[in-house]
Amino acid sequence: MGRVQSAAKNIAFGYIGNLVTQLLGFVLRTVFIAYLGNTLTGINDLYTGILSVLSMAELGVGTALNYSLYGPVARKDYEKIKSYMQLYRKAYRTIGLVIALIGLAISPFLPYLVKQPEGVTLRDLTLYYFIFLFNTVSSYFVAYKYSLVNAEQKNYIQTNIITITKMITVGLQIIVIIATQNFYLYLLTAAFVELMQKLFVSRYLNRRYPYLLDRNVARLSKEETGEVVKKTKALVFHKVGDVARLQTDSMIISAFINVTLVSFVGNYNMVLTSVSNFVNIIFNSVLSGFGNLIATESKEKQYSIFKVYRFFACWIYGFSGVGFFLLLTPFIMLWQGRESVLGVSVIACILIDYYLKGDRIVLSNFKTAAGVFEQDKYLALIQGAVNLVISIALVQKIGLVGVYVGTVISGLIANITKPFIIYKVCFDKSVKAYFLDSVRYLAALGGILVILTGVKKAVMPEVTMVSFAVMFLITCVVFNGIFLLLFGKTQEFSYLWGLVEKKLRRKGK
Repeated sequence: MGRVQSAAKNIAFGYIGNLVTQLLGFVLRTVFIAYLGNTLTGINDLYTGILSVLSMAELGVGTALNYSLYGPVARKDYEKIKSYMQLYRKAYRTIGLVIALIGLAISPFLPYLVKQPEGVTLRDLTLYYFIFLFNTVSSYFVAYKYSLVNAEQKNYIQTNIITITKMITVGLQIIVIIATQNFYLYLLTAAFVELMQKLFVSRYLNRRYPYLLDRNVARLSKEETGEVVKKTKALVFHKVGDVARLQTDSMIISAFINVTLVSFVGNYNMVLTSVSNFVNIIFNSVLSGFGNLIATESKEKQYSIFKVYRFFACWIYGFSGVGFFLLLTPFIMLWQGRESVLGVSVIACILIDYYLKGDRIVLSNFKTAAGVFEQDKYLALIQGAVNLVISIALVQKIGLVGVYVGTVISGLIANITKPFIIYKVCFDKSVKAYFLDSVRYLAALGGILVILTGVKKAVMPEVTMVSFAVMFLITCVVFNGIFLLLFGKTQEFSYLWGLVEKKLRRKGK
């Protein structure tokens, strides 16, 4: 199966799985807020963020080893695959133990991280946290096996397993909430189902790849191990910086404002994540194909595909970002009421970072597939430090918007510096064309947003289901119509349209 076919299969299953999990997540959150309230919702979101921070103990081992597996998998060198997987298994077991120890060490500080937890005792806060910690730690004893599936460009296997698990978990959790209104049983239900999933995954992948059970496994050479260690060391800085920049917002909000506000922010983030996950499926599904592309094609070919990839990202993230700016708050009003709405300045900062993040995904995915980790290994640390300093300083002066000003500023550092690295190391080209394209795309998005904002004032004077639906349709038609008029004759669009035509011809035969 070729790169395009593998990516298409991953995308198809990814979309189905994501649609199911996001719809279930939306229903579950609605039931959760209705029966358990915003304080427990905020605690649930906060602990999810804390455990994401703890997961930085993975420190890029998975990314480095996935990159190392591309070659052996392409060559079907099973002995080498076994050697890398043995190293991966040992690394992840160690990581699981490290996370457990760090997690236990953090638990005494929970009262300082959770401000104004109305109706929740310290004992409950601690026990809730330990259940979250167990779920995170146990996952590291199975997760390493997915690396082989993904290196074979069969990401859909992992997607399908996660989707089925999510369906079972959410169904049982909704029943538990309605029947008992007990947060402990809610958490323990998820812990039990996910534990069963991990046991199933371990046995399933052992049967799929029986050679992984072989005891006779040759050790990697010092050079091979050294290459993994070298890339992992570089990724350590990326991981720590990314966590400090992307996973600390909920903790800052909870510690400096209150934990209930984490719930309101979480409502917005859930909608954003639901849509961005659909978009990310496309970009993550072609990542393993990029690894193959870089190993087999010329730099000129790589550059042309990169430009197509970047154009598509700007289109999709631009469309969803403009749509969110116009419709996200009205959606929250219809879903949770006006008391859950955030300020316009906060939404603007969140969506600016959303678009910039989409641009960074293109850069990061291509750089990861090319194995370029060393050149900017300190960049993420700088970003993380900038984010923490600015966010903590501003949240005490201007409130919630200060947290997201720090996020935007720290993100811009990567949007400006990473293109220089990729264009020099991967393409041997001047970065000038990249930034000229950035200006063109941003100017187009700004113009479309101005037009649609004027239309919104006429179409949606009051937020109702009907006016929301009408504005949604207008946004889809107007945005994509103008974007096609502006960029429909570019080489990037022609390449994408060629793929669509090829797909249609195959179906017609």
